[in-house]
Amino acid sequence: MDVSTRVVTALRTVPIERSRLLPVDWLRGLVMVLMTIDHASSSFNAGRLFGDSAQGWVPGTELPAVQFLTRWITHLCAPTFLFLAGYSLFISVQRRKNEGAAEGDITHSIAGRGLLIAALDPLWMVFVHRGEWVLQVLYAIGVSMMAMSVLRRLPARICGALGLLLVVLHEGLATAFAHAEGVGRVLLVLTLVPGRVGPFPVWYPVLPWLAVMLLGWAAADVARRDPAAFQTRLLLAGVGALAVFAVVRGLDGYGNSGLFRDDGSLVQWLHTSKYPASLAYLACELGIAWLLLAALWTADLPSWARVPLTILGQSAFFFYLLHAHLLRLGAWSLGLLRSSGLTATYVAAALVIAGLLPLCAWFRRYKLAHPESVARYF
Repeated sequence: MDVSTRVVTALRTVPIERSRLLPVDWLRGLVMVLMTIDHASSSFNAGRLFGDSAQGWVPGTELPAVQFLTRWITHLCAPTFLFLAGYSLFISVQRRKNEGAAEGDITHSIAGRGLLIAALDPLWMVFVHRGEWVLQVLYAIGVSMMAMSVLRRLPARICGALGLLLVVLHEGLATAFAHAEGVGRVLLVLTLVPGRVGPFPVWYPVLPWLAVMLLGWAAADVARRDPAAFQTRLLLAGVGALAVFAVVRGLDGYGNSGLFRDDGSLVQWLHTSKYPASLAYLACELGIAWLLLAALWTADLPSWARVPLTILGQSAFFFYLLHAHLLRLGAWSLGLLRSSGLTATYVAAALVIAGLLPLCAWFRRYKLAHPESVARYF
């Protein structure tokens, strides 16, 4: 049976029901596709741009539009994934409470899963980072989940307000503690400013990402309380966030984490700091994410899009742990490691997604059939 036949068979055997979490799954599935493009570019693309931080950017450096936009479309992934993780965590906790789970068991479960996710960043992803124990998105998600095991006890509105404050103020906090030494410096790098802690490069200091998870948690509470108005609130929030982006990027000062515009071109407006996640970056990407989620909230997607996005969205962690390794192995085995271009990048991303879809569909069915197995952590 060839790959295309296996994919079609897998898709036809996946039951899809409409639920209030399905648009969340679709959006998560979409960002997994975009993430695969970015990681395919990392493995195959000799011209890949990686200048998303003031620390390593030289003002005046050329930003080729096609290469830049290939990188830029993938900026949506991390903020959307953290927001949806907070949203889904709220739904999961509410469901477990309704089933009679003890508070202590819920706390231990959240903290344990967060610890597993954070640990897999240096332990498993090391194979795609040239042997470096990098702390990046899994670290940010895992530590944020561990923090949420405690912060979830706060009222959801307080969580949302705290998330907004951290999004706006984390750059100021980083500036205030910029000259910290010793233990203070370690804490600064782990929470606010990219850097190195011993053998660990830290690309995703956790506080801006915890802020996004808190926003997702609060958004799920809003959806629970007033589901009829949630789509409208998403639209307003998306437009408001993009307006904040326009103001912050236009003023070109605080909120850009030091990565300022060289000129008024579109690529310079979009060239925001991801490391750390600046206010401009988060406002832009969350604004887009909220508008997309609002569009999906009442959408009726065709089956060719609905089914694969659901599979990817409901097996995202499982997919994440496999796709980058396959891309790196493929590039190395073909002799194309960081020596090809965008055509190879997009073809490789499509092939890996198609190849993993049947496996993800199987894993999704297994997890649904065995809710108490170790599969629930993935």
